[in-house]
Amino acid sequence: MPPSAPARRLGAGVWSCGSHTLSLVRPLVMGIVNVTPDSFSDGGGTSTMHDAVRAARAQVGAGADIVDVGGESTRPGATSVSIEDELARVLPVIEALARDGAVVSVDTRHAEVASACVEAGAAIVNDIGGFREPRMVDVARCTEAGLVVMHMLGEPATMQSAPSYTDVVAEVVAFLGERTADLLAAGVGRERIVVDPGIGFGKTLEHNLQLLMRTRDLGTLGFPVLVGMSRKRLVGEITGVAEPRCRVAGSVGGAVALSQRGVAVLRVHDVAETVEALKMAEAIAKGKASW
Repeated sequence: MPPSAPARRLGAGVWSCGSHTLSLVRPLVMGIVNVTPDSFSDGGGTSTMHDAVRAARAQVGAGADIVDVGGESTRPGATSVSIEDELARVLPVIEALARDGAVVSVDTRHAEVASACVEAGAAIVNDIGGFREPRMVDVARCTEAGLVVMHMLGEPATMQSAPSYTDVVAEVVAFLGERTADLLAAGVGRERIVVDPGIGFGKTLEHNLQLLMRTRDLGTLGFPVLVGMSRKRLVGEITGVAEPRCRVAGSVGGAVALSQRGVAVLRVHDVAETVEALKMAEAIAKGKASW
């Protein structure tokens, strides 16, 4: 019996991110670097510029295709930080990593931060606000950066206060369809856009599982799909592991399952473990080692 075919990545075959063109033949691994003192996943372990750069370089060495740098915590209940503070946290890190030649993403919902970071070398803008703000659309229009369009219900400070949907998958797909349509109308190339259902951003465990189970519904929009579920509450709820940094096995298992459902980009904390697991899964699916 021939080996089963590997999952076809949802959406386009490449992701155009400024001077970088990323193939989506295999799932891409996006490493997470939080330059914040109050991250839910690591408790501020990379809150200084030197620690963040060291961690990011280690992720690249472990096989990360992209490093996502954020300077504002978006955990449930988090409060916003000033533009000045966010820039002070992320700009030096992005500049250092861009000089290395790394593909760097900036995780921000603020146009001033997005614009400055692209100027500093960021190749991707990852907006948890889904480019709802006209100024963020302007940044997208005026740059060649890759874009991550994410769904979030409300704001980080309130998003987990009794989130409710009639049909979570249909509503998330509709939101992402509207936001991507606005970007296309503004002149943004389709090949620059990736969509993200926003796991944990205004969703219950049931909502999250519906979205993860029905990733192919997200693919009907015609864009590659990114998912970030690494170390999140749903992993703890399913596995019974309370401490976020100890949710490695559940997070890696989820990443492999999502890769087999066609998800194009996996946003993770544990890069080395995820890359090793994906290599095994892809080799088994293809009947040969090809990573």
